[in-house]
Amino acid sequence: MKTSDRYLKIVEWSEQDQCYVGTCAGLMLGGVHGDDEAEVYRELCQVVEEWLDIYEQDGDPLPAETAGKEYSGRFVLRVGKVLHRELAINAFRHGESLNTHCINLLREAQVDYGENKRVKHISAKTRSSRAH
Repeated sequence: MKTSDRYLKIVEWSEQDQCYVGTCAGLMLGGVHGDDEAEVYRELCQVVEEWLDIYEQDGDPLPAETAGKEYSGRFVLRVGKVLHRELAINAFRHGESLNTHCINLLREAQVDYGENKRVKHISAKTRSSRAH
């Protein structure tokens, strides 16, 4: 396995840019753009290899790997006292536990937010620079 295989590479269609955008979050900001999805992926793989070479040449440690990660299904989120209270009251109104209520809100927001809107934010940064 190559070191680059340890980093998640994503190619998505961007409505805003009207092209495919390839990104590798955690390793680099910006991305690769183009009209052909397969070509964008090939170019993205090449750019990821180049970034890994830069890290090695600079003697910098590699960012945390992003591919093949296991997730526990649990994370801690600090929301502040006011929002915590509002969420707890709304959960009670819906007859749900706070945990279930927050999961449902996150699912709804994820559907509303959609994949392409994330790409729009990322693809607005067309320059490639390292994420630290």
